[in-house]
Amino acid sequence: MALLFILCCLLASTAKAAGPPSGQNSALLYAVDESANIRGSISVYDIAADHRLIKTIRTVPRVGDVRGVAASAVTGKLYVAYDDVSSTGMVYCLDIYNDTILWNRPISPGVDRLAISPDGKLLYVPTGEGRSADFINVVDGATGEVVRKVHFSNRSHDTLYPISGPIFQETKANDGSGEYLYLVDPKSYTVSRVGPFSGILGPYAVDSSSNYVVNNVTNLWGMQVANLKTGQIVTASLPDHPLGSPGLLHGIGWSPDQSEVWENSRWNDPHVYVWAMDNPMAPVLKQTLTLQNGQGSHWLTFDIKGNYAYVAPNKNSNAGTEIFNARTHTSLGLIGASEDMIAIEFVDGKISRIGDQFGIGRR
Repeated sequence: MALLFILCCLLASTAKAAGPPSGQNSALLYAVDESANIRGSISVYDIAADHRLIKTIRTVPRVGDVRGVAASAVTGKLYVAYDDVSSTGMVYCLDIYNDTILWNRPISPGVDRLAISPDGKLLYVPTGEGRSADFINVVDGATGEVVRKVHFSNRSHDTLYPISGPIFQETKANDGSGEYLYLVDPKSYTVSRVGPFSGILGPYAVDSSSNYVVNNVTNLWGMQVANLKTGQIVTASLPDHPLGSPGLLHGIGWSPDQSEVWENSRWNDPHVYVWAMDNPMAPVLKQTLTLQNGQGSHWLTFDIKGNYAYVAPNKNSNAGTEIFNARTHTSLGLIGASEDMIAIEFVDGKISRIGDQFGIGRR
């Protein structure tokens, strides 16, 4: 373990000086790389400077598949969940200020898209969409130790802790329990659920007051929206879409002002659907965007201010993540392939705000 720690610290080298320059005000996009030659490294882009690449942080070796990213403004730490090349679920912890790997640990029985508590002390780590464990792990953010298990369903996948809480959890369980979205009280760990939806859930996103959730749902050309207070669920169907089964449209998010929801199409269709959300329970299709890669997409999110949308290519692709002007819907170009992205704002060299890998509402 000591050798692994030393190796990780040596690998945490950067193309340029570590951390944000002292006294600098900036908004940076931390994007965990998917390209095979640098998978698991973090490319850092200056958002205001046309997303200029300012450094690449070399993190840990043997990354097979990146599964999620989370960070804390309170502690100044960033966490990446990944499967290594032998399919062992791992999480590494990076000090954002000096680009040093603080720890890199296996989390049994596996990992997936993780979330973090508002104080940065706890990580909520799903055990994996392809695994049968019926719980998620609660992990100490300082040490990587598992401190608790929360049981509810198997094949846990995407975990989210939005602005107004609580902890949200989706699963890929095919026994009927995957058709519900789970809510976990962060104090008592009591579990409740909303549903059933029309099929097994995929990616989802919650608004700033935790009143509404938008969901990709298996075998649906469109999305479902749930009122989290009443349990009402409505379906917004796409009036025009490619022929054939949708499978699972993969990627959905609120614009930070919550005026729109952006939704990816299926894996081989190069379109993104923009829904007007004036009435969240009656979405109206506003525009259909076309991706440069001519293929599909697998995730999307936004910067904190809502100026930019980032649409990621299919998993572990080299196609590049496409940047859109989130207000005009025009394409602005590509950055390196990543779906695990998080915006971080600095004031006087200190972290002031941190975004989210999910497209959560911020109004």
